[in-house]
Amino acid sequence: MKKIISLLLLFTFGLSSCEKDDICDANTPTTPRLVMTFYDISNPTKTKNVTNLKVIGDDMKEGIVFNESLAEDDSLRYVTSGSKISIPLKITDSTSTFKFINNSLNPTSINTDVIKFNYTTQNVYVSRACGFKTIFQLRNTLPLVQTDPDGDTPWMADINIKIYNIESEDETHIDVFF
Repeated sequence: MKKIISLLLLFTFGLSSCEKDDICDANTPTTPRLVMTFYDISNPTKTKNVTNLKVIGDDMKEGIVFNESLAEDDSLRYVTSGSKISIPLKITDSTSTFKFINNSLNPTSINTDVIKFNYTTQNVYVSRACGFKTIFQLRNTLPLVQTDPDGDTPWMADINIKIYNIESEDETHIDVFF
């Protein structure tokens, strides 16, 4: 009888130590994207909307077209307000390269700038339910390399890194003037 009571108590305590499955809250910060804000080169304090901007990552066949009409489409994972975009950096590499194709400056011609971002990654534990997220640190030396494959003048006239440590999407990391 003592054995049965002991087993019952052991079983009861064993069940009470189990926890419900954790669910990762949708508001929990995950791996951040790089946030870029666009400014008017003639008035550097004023943001400027970019229309007909297409961004193509190295491993992508199709790019993402950024403009205000697409921003309302919930199927897009990329956030834009016309003057701001968020792009994902590779978590398994130390570089990410993107083509920024713009034909809003002159609708008859397309101008492409290529930016290669150089960074280090660090995996940070979030929680048991959410697992890990990756944060990025842009390198101090050559954090980015801008090229223009068209051979004309880059449409991104100036690129200013505001925040080298990419831990959150709540702030702009890079300012672009055009």
